[in-house]
Amino acid sequence: MGWGDLGLYGEPSRETPNLDQMAAEGMFFPNFYSANPLCSPSRAALLSGRLPIRSGFYTTNAHARNAYTPQEIVGGIPDSEHLLPELLKEAGYVSKIVGKWHLGHRPQFHPLKHGFDEWFGSPNCHFGPYDGRARPNIPVYRDWEMVGRFYEEFPINLKTGEANLTQIYLQEALDFIKTQQAQQHPFFLYWAVDATHAPVYASKPFLGTSQRGRYGDAVREIDDSIGKILKLLQGLGIAESTFVFFTSDNGAALISAPSQGGSNGPFLCGKQTTFEGGMREPAIAWWPGHIPAGQVSHQLGSVMDLFTTSLALAGLQLPSDRVIDGLDLLPAILQGQLIDRPIFYYRGNTLMAVTLGQYKSHFWTWTNSWEEFSQGVDFCPGQNVSGVTTHTQKEHTKLPLIFHLGRDPGERFPLSFTSAEYQDALRRVTPVIQQHQETLVPGQPQLNVCNRAVMNWAPPGCEKLGKCLKPPESIPEKCSWPH
Repeated sequence: MGWGDLGLYGEPSRETPNLDQMAAEGMFFPNFYSANPLCSPSRAALLSGRLPIRSGFYTTNAHARNAYTPQEIVGGIPDSEHLLPELLKEAGYVSKIVGKWHLGHRPQFHPLKHGFDEWFGSPNCHFGPYDGRARPNIPVYRDWEMVGRFYEEFPINLKTGEANLTQIYLQEALDFIKTQQAQQHPFFLYWAVDATHAPVYASKPFLGTSQRGRYGDAVREIDDSIGKILKLLQGLGIAESTFVFFTSDNGAALISAPSQGGSNGPFLCGKQTTFEGGMREPAIAWWPGHIPAGQVSHQLGSVMDLFTTSLALAGLQLPSDRVIDGLDLLPAILQGQLIDRPIFYYRGNTLMAVTLGQYKSHFWTWTNSWEEFSQGVDFCPGQNVSGVTTHTQKEHTKLPLIFHLGRDPGERFPLSFTSAEYQDALRRVTPVIQQHQETLVPGQPQLNVCNRAVMNWAPPGCEKLGKCLKPPESIPEKCSWPH
């Protein structure tokens, strides 16, 4: 979902009344970022509080390549990473993930082996349908075992866009909250729905109801679901003891526009890029009785901050044996404090840009290759900025392109190299970059090796359903990441 997909961020159709109300009752962040312009690395960062380059969620197969966890990937979240639900157990929390996991689908990467107590959802994205010979359909799990597959027991109609998944995910969330409240357990719910990811889907009552087409239908259903979750918390009398945060894992995929793509508002490009449209996200904090209504925080925030903030809310200390990149947002949320910090924009193994204060410095620019672009793969449709949205990898490490994001949120007018403003911004950012790069210890890359034999041929529980498929011969190979 993109920064511009919500009414409170200026979407003209104003079709997100529940999220808009959530912000009116709480706080929203105009300057909040994912940790990567792609799904899997960003989710790893959210749950670990660490940049993907530290946790291994990147590839070294080529320079500055986006990589994720399709079902042929061999790697996943390492055991050495301490994820949020694992740490919350120390304070007695019960944790559930609903929706897309996306941090590895092989048995050692299962979310219940990394701290979660319950899971309903899928290990991979809902691509398909597949024929079960070249590729299996993606399984849907309840806890340890699959209960079906997308396009089979869990149908998605690609022609009409109809699928009931968001409603199923909503009910899983509501039931979990009711159960934990009845048993007086503190809980952590990670509601990771993916209806706005192509192929976009919505349930029948929402199809055709948006001014924005099928993508808008999906946004409206997610908005309605969040409204029901917040209403339940209020009805159970636990709203004032429950901290709720809404955000996204990357910017809207403009490549899917206009029929299945969202809006990144005034920002440049979208998902897959390290321009603002690829990584600046909608973000809302809601905590009645603690966060005064109608607040706006200009704190530079990151999905990694949710790790640190959640531990602070639970009264837990951060792990002391590793670098944690996330900040505790509670001073910003509860006291209005602003903490000076950099935002690092990585694409694969490469630091592409850094924002410090209002200034963003690009050290590399790239959208995608001329070859892909000539075939119609466009991450920045209608947004060509000469010398900025480049189709070859352009290095600017000696003289970075610097933009003032307050005056120029669309990254269209780089500061003049000879201006005093440029020189001052460069002086400020240079030691930040040097310190980061000198102390960085990259994790072992997890997204280098692919193998068709490790796909979801025979997940746990397939025997009970008669859904086991025969894997092909094991042939490990380098994954190909074109952009």
